[in-house]
Amino acid sequence: MANMENKKIITLAIETSCDETACAVLRNGREVLANEVHTQIDIHQTFGGVVPEIASRNHLDKISEIIERALEQAGVGFDDVDEIAVTYGPGLVGALLVGLSTAKALAYALEKPLIPVNHIEGHIAANYIAHPDLKPPFACLIVSGGHTHLVDVKDYTTFEIIGRTRDDAAGEAFDKIARTLGLGYPGGPIVDRLAKEGNPMAIDFPKAMMDQDHLDFSFSGLKSAVLNYLNSCRMKQVEINVPDVCASFQHAVIEVLKAKAAQALSQTGYDTLVLAGGVAANSGLRASLGQLKGIKLYYPPISLCTDNAAMIGCAGYYQARAGQSGSLATNAVPNLKIGEKKYE
Repeated sequence: MANMENKKIITLAIETSCDETACAVLRNGREVLANEVHTQIDIHQTFGGVVPEIASRNHLDKISEIIERALEQAGVGFDDVDEIAVTYGPGLVGALLVGLSTAKALAYALEKPLIPVNHIEGHIAANYIAHPDLKPPFACLIVSGGHTHLVDVKDYTTFEIIGRTRDDAAGEAFDKIARTLGLGYPGGPIVDRLAKEGNPMAIDFPKAMMDQDHLDFSFSGLKSAVLNYLNSCRMKQVEINVPDVCASFQHAVIEVLKAKAAQALSQTGYDTLVLAGGVAANSGLRASLGQLKGIKLYYPPISLCTDNAAMIGCAGYYQARAGQSGSLATNAVPNLKIGEKKYE
């Protein structure tokens, strides 16, 4: 792609990987002109989690409206758009296809480049929007409902996974504990809020792999330990102190994440740690990582931690500048890994 450094590039971005229908408009990658998000939380609360078919149908109902709202808010028209960025994985395949099909139709009609973006790489890019001074290389801790990774971010489009969960993601464990406690959906923010009222030392839950040399995680044992504790209390008719359970569980998760993040910084030699993903909104995690000495810590505002299209537009902008664009043959890749490029 030709060098466009002196041109103001307008990126239209679309995100529909799960249960948020989102569209954003950005100028030169980091300036957000509009960031519209329609959430389906109220719809899926009844079921205690996201129902894929319902999510897809709701995306179909809302996508056109959200795009129109974003363009109006940004004060631009389709003719002003230079490129179309869209999430093509990972995520729910039906949900992904709604956004991808819409983006392909726009790219074809407007004769503009289609930039397929990895959703998780988008979460990393959210930090570029929030922090104008941030640039690679750095170590990134990605914590979400489906992913827990430590990533060596070598440049804007080059990523190496240096640590990952071997079983459950941290966010998945948060949601499972919240459901078992009957706290509602989404459970992570509720656990975080209740943890502030409890004693993190009340219950000694396991902290797997914290002292091992590798950078991988494991949270299935912790999840099972909490569930066994709750079942034992109920069988013995012992009153459950919910804030203490939340605080102790969250403390165990955060201690592991903090230790592995510090280890990653030591191994890579970086002094910059970036936090990304939905669980990056967790106040306890932010505070704990902030205690690490001699590092620069970055994390996005809450509005950019959850799924949004601004982060997809930012990641897409840098991909386009690196000559990484897709075609109308690009398909959804629900199990896409960080660093993979699976678009035609």
